[in-house]
Amino acid sequence: MATVEQQLPETHNGVADGGTDIPVENPATGEIVATVPDLGADAVAEMVARARAAQPEWEAYGFDGRARVLSRAQKWLMDNAGRVVDTIVSETGKTHEDAQLAEIGYAGNAFGFWAKMASEYLGDERVKSSQILVKGKKLVLRYRPLGLIGVIGPWNYPLTNSFGDCIPALMAGNAVILKPSEITPLTSLLLAEGMRECGLPENVLQIATGRGATGAALVEHVDMIMFTGSTRTGTKVAEAAARRLIPASLELGGKDPMIVLSDADLERAANFATYYSMQNAGQTCISIERVYVEEPVYDEFVAKVSEKVRALRVGKPEGFGSVEVGAITFPPQLETIKDHVADAVQKGARVLTGGKQVPGAGRFYEPTVLVDVDHSMKCMTEETFGPTLPIMKVRDADEAVRLANESPYGLGASVFSRDTARGEAIARRLDCGAANVNDAMINYTVLELPMGGAKASGLGSRHGAGGIRKYCSQQAIVVTRLAMKKEVFMYPYKSRTSRLLAGFFKLMYGRGRRA
Repeated sequence: MATVEQQLPETHNGVADGGTDIPVENPATGEIVATVPDLGADAVAEMVARARAAQPEWEAYGFDGRARVLSRAQKWLMDNAGRVVDTIVSETGKTHEDAQLAEIGYAGNAFGFWAKMASEYLGDERVKSSQILVKGKKLVLRYRPLGLIGVIGPWNYPLTNSFGDCIPALMAGNAVILKPSEITPLTSLLLAEGMRECGLPENVLQIATGRGATGAALVEHVDMIMFTGSTRTGTKVAEAAARRLIPASLELGGKDPMIVLSDADLERAANFATYYSMQNAGQTCISIERVYVEEPVYDEFVAKVSEKVRALRVGKPEGFGSVEVGAITFPPQLETIKDHVADAVQKGARVLTGGKQVPGAGRFYEPTVLVDVDHSMKCMTEETFGPTLPIMKVRDADEAVRLANESPYGLGASVFSRDTARGEAIARRLDCGAANVNDAMINYTVLELPMGGAKASGLGSRHGAGGIRKYCSQQAIVVTRLAMKKEVFMYPYKSRTSRLLAGFFKLMYGRGRRA
């Protein structure tokens, strides 16, 4: 779930990188709740040295030993869920429900999933081959940890997307240095404390707090980088990784479309459009950011959504059940939201509800529905990352698919239709990493499925077998058990032997395949 902007080598809000403490603000109140150090390149290098020294012991724990630590961490998280939720809310301004469902619920599942599945995904694989020259030999594919993984996390999900990526990397046997967003570092520090209490060896997981230069320094030392953030910053990370020839996995921006067909269950579609566009104040890369509705049901759908969005409460979270929509976490993000709405209105869009910043303390924006929108407007083509929902009327499903695919992004999408076969057929036409039929965003919770983007939405994926194998290198092992002194094809070359081999290859491979 990517954020919008996290600069790497530049300054942040005019403050030079390195050497100063970073204030952590509660965006719902404007209060400073903590400060963390801004670590420079030398501090990062020292962390790297400690991590590399600690990693072999952690790898030697084996799958069972590492799984025991993760299982204890799962229980620790549940035992301390209230404390973790309060920490998340204090630095993000999101609602307690958003923190509980999308962060605690995700991480609780992830600890158990990776503890259980790592040995299956990473265990030695016996390989069979059609190559006659290796008949009788033992062929093994082995996965081994890369060594030191760098994770650069976003501000919108400090547990799920920052610390969450550390879980499979650790379970694979790596040491990890996590650089959380300077906007929301407290959750990562708390989880690292919990991991130590659960028996994780010292320095296997370290938290490198800091601004952009801290992340840039980290990329220069690790064996692999996992980055979640904007496409622009992700490009810089990829370039830095390419110079060092290290792998990079990138989850970047999104502009996820929702298609509502004329045979859809409009009540369900309206509920899902409302929730998944406004959840976490829209600050989720796989939020529903634009909706295409077939003409016959457009007016009814818009009326339902507008009524539901108008009823949402926005403001400072005071506990469970207090508000539906929390704060805008990242200060510049509020300006982007206001700009996109103003641009749409200037070009002819109508605001049916919302459309303004909420006055008073904290950063809040009214849940907003826009109609009469088109692709000349930023709200339909650029990542807004806020509590807005532009809805566009289309003639038919083909136009909806064309417009949905008319984007540089390709993270997620959803299709609503009572004809699930038709809905699936349309989902298969969408250029995205994940598509839901009569649902939205739920794919992210399915850890057995890969989660990644197409086009400018990223490279690689998290979850599934690939979500832990990316933290490993592959090693092929061939063991010859019945060993002759010399193979038949070895020196000295003999004319008769060469003719026999040529005939053998023709017999084996010269017949081709039947059509």
